[in-house]
Amino acid sequence: MMLRRGLILFLPRLIGLLVVACCLVSIVYMLACTPKGDKQQLALPRVHSPTVKEGYEAILQEREEQHRNYIISLKKQIAQLKAELQDKGELLKNVQDQHPDPLDIRLDHSNQEKAQTNLLAFLRSQIDKAEVHSGVKLSTEYAAVPFESFTLQKVYQLETGLTRHPEEKPVRKDKRDELTEVIELAVGSLNNPEGESNAKHRVYTASDFVEGIYRTEKDKGTLYELTFKGDTKHQFKKIVLFRPFGPVMKVKNENVNMADTLINVIVPLAKRASKFRQFMQNFREMGIQQDGRIHLTVVYFGKEQMNEVKLILENTSKSANFKNFTFIQLNEEFSRGKGLDVGARFWKGNNVVLFFCDVDIYFTAEFLNSCRLNTQPGKKVFYPVLFSQYNPSIIYGRHDSIPSLEQQLIIKKETGFWRDFGFGMTCQYRSDFINIGGFDLDIKGWGGEDVHLYRKYLHSNLIVIRTPVRGLFHLWHEKQCLDELTPEQYKMCMQSKAMNEASHGQLGMLVFKQEIETHLHRQKLSSKKT
Repeated sequence: MMLRRGLILFLPRLIGLLVVACCLVSIVYMLACTPKGDKQQLALPRVHSPTVKEGYEAILQEREEQHRNYIISLKKQIAQLKAELQDKGELLKNVQDQHPDPLDIRLDHSNQEKAQTNLLAFLRSQIDKAEVHSGVKLSTEYAAVPFESFTLQKVYQLETGLTRHPEEKPVRKDKRDELTEVIELAVGSLNNPEGESNAKHRVYTASDFVEGIYRTEKDKGTLYELTFKGDTKHQFKKIVLFRPFGPVMKVKNENVNMADTLINVIVPLAKRASKFRQFMQNFREMGIQQDGRIHLTVVYFGKEQMNEVKLILENTSKSANFKNFTFIQLNEEFSRGKGLDVGARFWKGNNVVLFFCDVDIYFTAEFLNSCRLNTQPGKKVFYPVLFSQYNPSIIYGRHDSIPSLEQQLIIKKETGFWRDFGFGMTCQYRSDFINIGGFDLDIKGWGGEDVHLYRKYLHSNLIVIRTPVRGLFHLWHEKQCLDELTPEQYKMCMQSKAMNEASHGQLGMLVFKQEIETHLHRQKLSSKKT
């Protein structure tokens, strides 16, 4: 009984304590979770305070005001971004209107008027891009595009190569027509000045032209500045013209399969068995092993060293399992044109690409593909400009030993030159060679026959592809100019011989060798004295 009575008395107290504890926990929780202001925590209204409702309303109003201000700020930023986007869009549209996309000009055939307007705008924009009204910053002195100058009769040019001269009459018809057209346009502009239709003025003619300069920026156009005589001795008229280049246009997109395109390499030969052995090493590696779509025709003149040449052929045939070769022997005086002509006509198979080659030529497998890609029956013939090697003894004279042949075949001005006066190495289909009439068989010995054939192609409707190629080399050998050559042939032979030895700088070192050695000797003596 007493225990029960004690529990009854203690239970209300325990409940009271639990209520008080819960209240304290609630108060702590409310204090911890009350929202804070910008600088300090907002005071929590007391539970039994008469202002509890107003306190909470104030907190809610403050929070609502903060959110409202934040929303207003976001709306302002969005409005600013929309305005900037609209401005950028208008700017882009103006730029596109002023400088239309070449692709749009090329492909938009639905609206001819728009296409013509865009093309005209593009051509005008080329003037602004080119170095016409102001200069441009260049990285080095070699980045400048030089002008060339001209008069009524002559052109003065920097890039002369080996066949052109520093001063010459324009040989190419397109260059003559270009400069004639420019002078005529300038004269017409002088005689019809804008805004002076009723005013009297002198009549200009081409004889008033003093000189002009021009240069071409390959991606923009050609700038011409022409000077004419003025009204007095010290007055001049200057006309600036610009021929803008249009946008690039697609002409053709085709697949070319050369898997079954055979090349017949025709080599005329007399003696020179050691050179032929070197040639066959190159032919075996590049023609047989790497390319594999090749035939060799050797046209041999006379009988001296013939057996040695045939043995080289037979050994290559056995070691490389190569059967695609023809050996033709002629008992007559060597004639390069005759040998190539006989070799071309001897072929009895389907139409084939002919590569006229010499025994002192080195070619790569990449060149053989270029030979195929740049020839087309009834359409194109290929006249590559090969790189001619200088005399290795002069080039590497200061070295301990001459490098291997493969290491020598690098295209630099110290090692050789583009043989742009030579037309002997050429690729064409046999059908085109036969239809053009082949070689002039009246030409004997060295030289002349290749130029004659080249001119035949130039006078035909075939496209002649003339370009330097990186995979075709003329190996240096001592050249002998025989007495029985005609004066013209002998002159050509001597010119070729002079070109073959070394560059101007290297030949200069040989000419001034004694002066250089004297200078070095003096330097040694002076260094010993000091």
